[in-house]
This record gives sequence, C-alpha cells and structure tokens, in this order.
Amino acid sequence: MKKEYTGVAARVFDAVSETIVSAGYDVWDVAFGKRGADYVLEITIDAPGGIGIDDCEKVSRAVDPILDETDPIDSAYLLEVSSPGIERELSMPRHFDACAGKTVSFRLFSPDPVTGCRNFRAAAEGYDAETDCVIAEYEGKRLSLPFRSISSAKLYYDFDTNKI
Repeated sequence: MKKEYTGVAARVFDAVSETIVSAGYDVWDVAFGKRGADYVLEITIDAPGGIGIDDCEKVSRAVDPILDETDPIDSAYLLEVSSPGIERELSMPRHFDACAGKTVSFRLFSPDPVTGCRNFRAAAEGYDAETDCVIAEYEGKRLSLPFRSISSAKLYYDFDTNKI
C-alpha cells in the first residue's frame, strides 16, 4: 500500500489538486505508469454524490491545460480521469477516514493477532496518525491494524443487499 505520492504522481497532484477541489471534487488518487506500450496518467476523483462520465470529462478539460503548462511528465502519455468505483481501493490513510462506518475488505501480509485471519471484513473507523494504524471493528472487537501490515484494502459492497 502506498502512503504518499512520489515522483510523477506527486508533481501531478501538486499541479492539479487545487483546481479539482475548487471544481467540487476530491482527488482520490493519482497514478502514473506503463500500460502495454503506453504511459498512462490516471487521476481518480470522487464527490459526495458520486462521479459520472460528465464529471470525468469536466475534470479532464480543467486539468489538461495545467498539465500542458507545468509539463510534469517527460514522455508522451494518455490522461484518464475516472471514478474510484463502488469497491474502491483504499491505499492511503485519508481513504480510511473517508470510509469510516463502512465495511472494508482487508488483506494483511500475515494473520492479525485478534482475528487470526489474513483476509477479513471489518467496519472501518478511520486512521490514527499517532500510531500509524487503521482502526476498525470486527465482530465487536476493536482492531488497531498497523498501516504497514495491510497488503490491500477496499470498500466492500454487498451486491445481495445493495449496501456498502
């Protein structure tokens, strides 16, 4: 899991985040990498009412001239603006705060001493910066999961009940 932006992602985040936030969106994530033969810059946005294709287009049009002017990437690339999706990946501390009260599917590098599991679902309570832990509740037990122990985490959506 990543904790903060570095390299190209950090430069892009610094260049465009103010514009995206002032347009009423949250920058959920910024990623840059090679996909097939192309380099792809993916900016993932979120908003309280959700994200639609029109929102992605609006943000793309707003950040494109900023990226052209600041030129944070040395090579040619494709720009993709997208929604984090319903079962969004939680890869930064602020993601756990944003999903407080919701069910998260956790995958740990080794079994948690309280649950005895590497893979489980728990209700996220948020992130504790003082201890660098994600706080969650599992079967009535309060968990304090060291951030570095989390291999992956994503919001859980129950398709049977249509609830997060």
